[in-house]
Amino acid sequence: MLEVLKRATGHLQKHGSDSPRLDSEVLLAYTLGVRRLDLYVQFDRLLTEPELARYRDLLARRARREPVAYLVGHKEFMALDFEVSRDVLVPNPDTEVLVQRAVAIAREAGTPIRAADVGTGSGCIAVALAHYAPNVEVWAGDVSEKALEVAGRNVAKHGLAARVHLVCGDLMEPMPGEFDLVCANLPYVGEGAELPPEVTAQPAGALFAAGDGSAVVMRLLEAAAQRLRKEGRVLIEIDPAILEATVSATEKSYAGHKVHRDLGGHARVVEAWS
Repeated sequence: MLEVLKRATGHLQKHGSDSPRLDSEVLLAYTLGVRRLDLYVQFDRLLTEPELARYRDLLARRARREPVAYLVGHKEFMALDFEVSRDVLVPNPDTEVLVQRAVAIAREAGTPIRAADVGTGSGCIAVALAHYAPNVEVWAGDVSEKALEVAGRNVAKHGLAARVHLVCGDLMEPMPGEFDLVCANLPYVGEGAELPPEVTAQPAGALFAAGDGSAVVMRLLEAAAQRLRKEGRVLIEIDPAILEATVSATEKSYAGHKVHRDLGGHARVVEAWS
């Protein structure tokens, strides 16, 4: 098995993977139906021909830059496991900045709060928020019914159906009432932007927005301002390219704002409050 992993790693490295060893291990563990850690105690194991054939197929697809999460059908986010499919974005570590801040706000409140997750996709934001902040009830919405099917399975998997409500529709339209907290990871990439193949393999409707990429973000900021309770907050993920436009919009409709940076030091989340 060790020699197979070495060859797989070299193959993926030549085809542009940023993490060839990790990708090789994840795909092999998936092929064998074991945990990745279990590979280290099975290095002497000989793979059968059917196992090798299945592994080669996965490696070939990864070499064509298909996201590993789509190949294995799940992705870890905030130390929780989420089902993913081609109908949803792959949960991104950068989005954890938003969720960590949302959880902190909820815990500081101490009382029951109503939250909205706009553009929920896989449901990773809504589920992680509800999991780590038991005082939160979340309405999670998306325009894609197929995405909501994936989100529904993730909500059920984590036992949160009583506190995470899925709704279908544009932005906050299908969500009832006012909210203490509005979270969103919406399309924010400008049309025509050049992105890695792993990114463009994901749903275009969840990635790209008109013009410079700020169109949907602007719409949400306007809508959320009308739906926030007193001292309510909005947390919205952005690309640094639209930071100026986003901040300008918050200054027109909100009492204040701050910017949170991701692990790479890039402006990633804008927080605004009423």
